[in-house]
Amino acid sequence: MADTAGTAPSVVDITPADMPLYCPNPAMALWSSHPRVFLDVGETGEAMCPYCGTRYRLRGGPTRHGS
Repeated sequence: MADTAGTAPSVVDITPADMPLYCPNPAMALWSSHPRVFLDVGETGEAMCPYCGTRYRLRGGPTRHGS
């Protein structure tokens, strides 16, 4: 997961190793915490936190099944 340096970036790139995805992520500063929310990036490859607006993008795009 990309380092956020204490502020919410416009987009955080994530990898499958970062799953399950949740916000606030471990790199965020404690003062900016909000209730943990799990985010689904499998369908579109992107998700936005409803609390802080941080956007997460799955490297490689959405999960494809049955190709």
